[in-house]
Amino acid sequence: MSSEHAGDFDVIVSGAGPAGLAAAALCAEQGLKTAIITGPADPFEKRHDARTIALMRPSIRLLEHLELFAPLKKVSNPLVKLRLVDDTGGLFSAPTATFDARDAGWEAFGWNIPLEDLHPALAKKARELGVEFIRDSALGVAPERKRLARLRLASGKELAAPVIIAADGRRSPIRESARMITFKHDYDQVALGCFFNHSAHHDDMSTEYHKPQGPFTTVPMHGGHRSSLVWMVRPEKARAILKMDADELARHIQIESHGDLGAISNPTPPQSFPMQTMVAHDFAKDRIILVGEAAHAVPPIGAQGLNMSLRDAALAAELIGDAFAFGEDIGGEKIMHDYDRIRRRDIFPRKMAIHLVNSALLSNFLPYQAVRAGAITLAAKVPVIRDIIMRQGLAPSNEHVPRIMREEEQADAAA
Repeated sequence: MSSEHAGDFDVIVSGAGPAGLAAAALCAEQGLKTAIITGPADPFEKRHDARTIALMRPSIRLLEHLELFAPLKKVSNPLVKLRLVDDTGGLFSAPTATFDARDAGWEAFGWNIPLEDLHPALAKKARELGVEFIRDSALGVAPERKRLARLRLASGKELAAPVIIAADGRRSPIRESARMITFKHDYDQVALGCFFNHSAHHDDMSTEYHKPQGPFTTVPMHGGHRSSLVWMVRPEKARAILKMDADELARHIQIESHGDLGAISNPTPPQSFPMQTMVAHDFAKDRIILVGEAAHAVPPIGAQGLNMSLRDAALAAELIGDAFAFGEDIGGEKIMHDYDRIRRRDIFPRKMAIHLVNSALLSNFLPYQAVRAGAITLAAKVPVIRDIIMRQGLAPSNEHVPRIMREEEQADAAA
């Protein structure tokens, strides 16, 4: 890096969620002087979080690259089967569609990992790799970013770097101060998340029940008789569910899951999250790279959210690291253009597919419902369609996947 682009750090990451921590660790691993702005929370502390993250095969390879998957595997559960159940009760209904990873020659589609374990593991790995943790909050960036991006902190300090990775959430102060436009759509839905026990073994299967108010998704957890739940409902129903005691909530989970998991018990108090889809007009611009929910936010359908975010993080680190290795400007226009182009091809089709599925569930428009039911029917009945969904929906093609997240044979062919 030339002296005209020298700053306090090579890379500054704002936001210490999983995507930000992964980006920081991968940058530091390549010899870049990297800092992460954590906000007031301690990223090393294990805090209760009633969410698990279904990480698919490319994301698992990222964890393997960072030597994190082996310890996390002990508290996680494989996702061997994924099942779609049409539970709308509408005029048009589809047969149940089940996808089995073994049909594609895989051990599992991915693994369901507790967020409360994943988060501190990534933080510790980033620290081991030399990332400097700064307990402060980012307020925004200075408008002039021709040679360096300058980050203003709540403490009054200012830090400069040739490139800033904004991983600071859907209300990203960095994105807003950089005047990077977003497009948003609010759904009349709330997602509820909790854990629960069940008497029947989950058989390593995640089930997404499509209901009139949104998906009701059970995801298998470690031990065989415990699962996590993501339940999307209208706000008024969410308020009623949040008032339920544990026994009443357990009865409702058992009814909604049709007893498929046996007797339900010991649900944890649910957490709620309003549903919104958001996408930035530009994913990178003027030395700012957006990753995670600073770039895009989607409803929790099809386990796409954090998997897309980790691909953001890995690609940002890959492009920056390549430029650094060749002595190029690591925050230059080429980096911005390449990142935006590659991520756009991955994010936009998935965002649209998720929006269409969710909108079809909420809509009373019969042709819309017929298209949704027809798509599920094709997935259930036509092996070629089922294979395409498994390989593209759950294991993205090479052009969308950074090097460290590719299958071995793909990586060898690309080398």
